[in-house]
Amino acid sequence: MNPALTVVKTSDAAATARRRDIRGASLQSQILSKYLQFTVRPFLTVWAQAPSLPWPMGLVDYAGLLVPQISGTTRSRVMLSECEAEWIRAEGSGTDRVVLYMHGGAFVCSGLRTHRRMTSRVSKSVDGAVLSVNYRMMPRNPIAHAVEDGVDAYRFLLDSGYRPDQIIMGGDSAGGYLAFMVTLALRTVGLPAPAGIFTMSPLTDMDPTGKLTHENAGKCSVFPSNAVPALTALADRVDARIVIEGERGPRVSPVDGDLAGLPPVLIQVGSTEMVYADAELMAERLAVAGVDCELQVFEDQVHVFQAADFVPEARRALRAIGEFARNVSPRTES
Repeated sequence: MNPALTVVKTSDAAATARRRDIRGASLQSQILSKYLQFTVRPFLTVWAQAPSLPWPMGLVDYAGLLVPQISGTTRSRVMLSECEAEWIRAEGSGTDRVVLYMHGGAFVCSGLRTHRRMTSRVSKSVDGAVLSVNYRMMPRNPIAHAVEDGVDAYRFLLDSGYRPDQIIMGGDSAGGYLAFMVTLALRTVGLPAPAGIFTMSPLTDMDPTGKLTHENAGKCSVFPSNAVPALTALADRVDARIVIEGERGPRVSPVDGDLAGLPPVLIQVGSTEMVYADAELMAERLAVAGVDCELQVFEDQVHVFQAADFVPEARRALRAIGEFARNVSPRTES
């Protein structure tokens, strides 16, 4: 079925947000949803009851070895100031654009390995290299340090010869939060904005209220409702160790930032996800700020379904990301 394009009015009568609903859920996506309901969701239910315990989250990244990069991809390590990063280049990818990618994992797990197949597929879709950032995570580091690592990676790309109009910010889940926050942070350090931002199932609001009161609170195949306040509480405890002039700094979420002047944005989300409320709110706030944004809602898709390349909807979503990248950062004529 063809996707439906609607225009969503916001509280500002002059502002609109484009929304594209992609109908239908394949058998593959339904099987994936059931699998996650009986595996990942129960684990997160237990984790949320005691998130401060020394869970072996570092082992999660090694699970990525089971899903290697797509054939023909090359990779190389980069050392940034405080963390590692990795160049990912799909076979035959061009040199005119680059993606700065921030991985998901609730700020506590995952990394270069878990996202290597995803980033290699992104590289192929956008026809450009991907710089995947292995940013510092909780509980050893506050979220602010992950934002700093993203800014450092952006500087690295500029120093490597890329122009801002060739750079696209991307991320999934918590990495979507970081994609927005890094772009906002660039302004504070006097750096130009990238050409565009794409996010998959982004977390955009650290306040759990909107997610817990939304009808999706009990529908998500991945996140139980108790995981949302647990993540926020963990972030607050980590942040409490970091003081600024004797006081803890205020928490800032992308939805509460000064969004005016951001580059074009593409947001993809599943219709039954826990973070659907975040995606919709972010699209509305971007529209009010005058930012060009499209919200693509995929019916009954799981959190970051794009990572499952056996799911037809994932392939469609990555093609849309590639189209977005080519529109905001067109190939330079030689």
